[in-house]
Amino acid sequence: MVPATHHLLPAAMRELAPPWNDLTWDRERKLEELPHTEANERAALDALTAALHEPPYETSAVWSGASPELFDRIRPESMHWLGQSMPTADRLTLEAVADLIRGWAETAEPPVSPRVLEEQLAPAAAALAAYALSDWAHDLLRWLRQEPRNEERIAAVAEGAVEKGLSSHEAVSLLRDIGAPHGENALLRVVRKEDLSESDHAWARESLRHLRSPRYEARAQEPVSGEEPLLPPPTPELPYSWDYGFQWPQDLPETDENFAFARAILEAGAPTAPVPEPVPHPEWQGYEDDEPPVWLEARAVLRALMPYARLVTRQRLTEAMQECALLGIPGVPQDPGSEEAEGFIRQWGTWIGGWIAGEVFAWLGMYVDDQTSITPWALELAEQYTRHGVAAEQAVGMLRWWNAVPRSREALARIVADDSLPPEVREPAQAGLEQE
Repeated sequence: MVPATHHLLPAAMRELAPPWNDLTWDRERKLEELPHTEANERAALDALTAALHEPPYETSAVWSGASPELFDRIRPESMHWLGQSMPTADRLTLEAVADLIRGWAETAEPPVSPRVLEEQLAPAAAALAAYALSDWAHDLLRWLRQEPRNEERIAAVAEGAVEKGLSSHEAVSLLRDIGAPHGENALLRVVRKEDLSESDHAWARESLRHLRSPRYEARAQEPVSGEEPLLPPPTPELPYSWDYGFQWPQDLPETDENFAFARAILEAGAPTAPVPEPVPHPEWQGYEDDEPPVWLEARAVLRALMPYARLVTRQRLTEAMQECALLGIPGVPQDPGSEEAEGFIRQWGTWIGGWIAGEVFAWLGMYVDDQTSITPWALELAEQYTRHGVAAEQAVGMLRWWNAVPRSREALARIVADDSLPPEVREPAQAGLEQE
């Protein structure tokens, strides 16, 4: 009796002709040399469709506690093994991969437990097949990105690849390259699919935002007319762009007019009570492995639509919120008439005002030399902002710049003594008292 053969790739893939059935490392070179004709593009799309036609081989076996380590050990060498021993899709079988893994295990250091090896052969083989399939799809999608022709069909196949988790990042990149209408429309659907990883969702949202950025730029050029400003006067008169974080120029003259404008902005936006949620630092300062907060994505949309303080109106912030919802940014209200939407508008108005105030404090601290021009009003306002959770880092920073001024040291001491303030506020204030 002929032993049963368990193929690890979809049946339709096993019928493909070269180079579409190639699983070797040489596949990339072969595709690079392949002309971008309509016939070749159809063949590439047919090949990807074949891979999406049915799921690859699945095993009922489950991973043991040791299996991730086993898989991680064999994966770096596995693609070379598979390409040498099973160079085409029809030859990638459970039995052949199992033989390769057993052969590797005979000389593996440290040794692999025979029990773990036999228990995990099937899931390890299936995982390696999925890994090989993803590499294969990546190369085909990248080839399609170079000179796409039938954009409608390419977008449909790329969207299918994202749904199946088949080289999703490259598939989203292909949709981004295609752009409007087919790539953009596909991405609008992708961001709403529930069964995707967060990294795939984030890349799809970023790609979609990139495609829609010309709309944002055009809207930002439209003058404000009959709209309700969300920032108190004279803040809308601020000439400095949000593209540069509302930063004041370092060489701005220390004139009475500029000091009066800075003071008026701070006094107009001064909080009278602690805000429900402290205004975050305008630039995220997480560690390399930390996931960036999703509000950064919303900020990118708002900043593109409202690059100047005069554009921060209720109407435009509502439009920005609806755009964020369309992009699928988590936590953004879907109903513009809801209480959640009103909270979104209120929060972002507070945050934008706080970031503007923070840059005023930065200029007053780092680039002003005449203490008599800012005493005592700037020092008093810095303490007020700090106590209420708005631009606290920049306000404390300004007090530290002027720590030789008695009023500034007094404010720092009160901040340090206030147990209601968080450590990330009190500790820099303490450092300001200790510095020479």
